[in-house]
Amino acid sequence: MAYDTGMNTRVLGKAGFSVSEIALGTWQVGGGWGTPFDDAGAERIINTAIDAGINFIDTADVYDQGKSEAAVGRVVRARQDVPIRVATKCGRQLSPHTNEQYTPTALRGFVEASLKNSGLDTLDLIQLHCPPTAVYYRPEIFELFERLREEGKIQHLGVSVEKAEEACKAIEYPNVTSVQIIYNIFRHRPAERFFIEAVKRRVGVIVRVPLASGLLTGRFGKDTQFRDEDHRNFNRDGARFDKGETFSGVPYDTALTAVDALREILPPGMSLVELALRWILDHPAVSTVIPGASRVEQVLSNVAAAQCPPLSEETHRAIQTLYKEQIAPLVHHLW
Repeated sequence: MAYDTGMNTRVLGKAGFSVSEIALGTWQVGGGWGTPFDDAGAERIINTAIDAGINFIDTADVYDQGKSEAAVGRVVRARQDVPIRVATKCGRQLSPHTNEQYTPTALRGFVEASLKNSGLDTLDLIQLHCPPTAVYYRPEIFELFERLREEGKIQHLGVSVEKAEEACKAIEYPNVTSVQIIYNIFRHRPAERFFIEAVKRRVGVIVRVPLASGLLTGRFGKDTQFRDEDHRNFNRDGARFDKGETFSGVPYDTALTAVDALREILPPGMSLVELALRWILDHPAVSTVIPGASRVEQVLSNVAAAQCPPLSEETHRAIQTLYKEQIAPLVHHLW
């Protein structure tokens, strides 16, 4: 049975959904990057999130070859005590992952497969999963999702993007109701033009990679070892996908130095996780933040950030200075 945690909610743009400020991303749910998927573990994490007041869950058809998406569907169907909004993503199954492979027929097939895999009657939100930039200039792709909405297979369309410029182009399409984007203490650029345009157009903003692949938890050091199949090991230079998805594209040693500096400005009684998530929530354009979790304890740690008061102007200035001096020269122009 879900219990009342006092979780604050925000409206997901023109979709109109009331979503918890802290939500759940399921890229690593049920195991962790580089470890086998565990159905029972996944269900424990998802149920814990719901019990803690989370009512928005983000997944994708490629996470653990569909196992994360299936686990989300099972739990949501079983939880009749609380309404949960489910967002999934499509497109990354295309191989090669190129503009030419993006066709209305292929994308329709992915949506129908996600419906079957999740067991849901309709998808609350379907998102294009970081497509090549050229896809954003093809109206026929976005028109397909209007047909799928009319058929009742989806409720809303969103996009997950790598670059702020892609986000600005995507929201020119009236049926794009949300954008999922990387925004964190190590990635400030979305708060410039994109956030301004999103507010103007009533587009929801879903923030992913809020902890910079775990760096902003403060738990990593120079001697930390990552598993072979963990993207934090193999993708630092973009070997399999955009390197900005791994540690927000910041060189590892540079990021560790910046994390040490963050410890010096932590408000009393606040953890680094709470600082990182609260910093994001302090921006009014943000609808929800979707940190991942591979353990129940991480879910509860993430949720605690929603109960923290807004950061002081002094703390915000200190973070801005740190970013400008140590991080921005390396990444700001890239995404």
